[in-house]
Amino acid sequence: MEEPQTLEALRRQLAPAIADAAAFDGWSVKAVDEAACLAGVDPELARYAFAEGQMAMIAAWIAHVDAEMARRVPAASLAGLPIRERIRRLVMARLDAVAGREEALSRALAIMAMPRNVLAATRLGWHSADAMWRLAGDTATDYNHYTKRAILGAIYAATLKVFASDTSEDAVGPKAETRAFLDRRIEGIMRFEKAKAQWLRPSEERISLVRLMGRLRYPAR
Repeated sequence: MEEPQTLEALRRQLAPAIADAAAFDGWSVKAVDEAACLAGVDPELARYAFAEGQMAMIAAWIAHVDAEMARRVPAASLAGLPIRERIRRLVMARLDAVAGREEALSRALAIMAMPRNVLAATRLGWHSADAMWRLAGDTATDYNHYTKRAILGAIYAATLKVFASDTSEDAVGPKAETRAFLDRRIEGIMRFEKAKAQWLRPSEERISLVRLMGRLRYPAR
């Protein structure tokens, strides 16, 4: 394995193994030591790389998931697909990247929900949502840029919680409840975007509420 040249590269290298160890040891120094031992890295250097504690470990794991998503679902593979399918594939790629580490995920979600970590967790969620929308081809620069990421970030966070405890299975495979939950939420996004687009059309293209009420009161003969 190539020797990492920066602390950030070292964090990315160790992140998956730390997540594996976190299932048993929590997001702890012990988990860092386990990962360093497996990677043949000086434990002291590994500890230094994660000196900021649990959120630094979790952030490195999320960065690993971001990279895995981009590797598994490159932007070119999404060309021509409906936007809902693009988002679905990207979210599922992220879930596939954490599959088998549900215990580590549950512990990470609990840590991120702590009041002292909420702001950092929100930033991480925003970054992941932004990465998904960019791969999906979104180029919005107005307020839509922010609303899309806020909504997708909330949906992804909710889906992770379902995924972490989902033991269901159907003919398609495991995590049936998660897939159904995600599909419902994406459908909700699409309905919202459609309604928003209709509302934001130029006023002359929209149905006049006054005219409509007038027609209801005085129908055409």
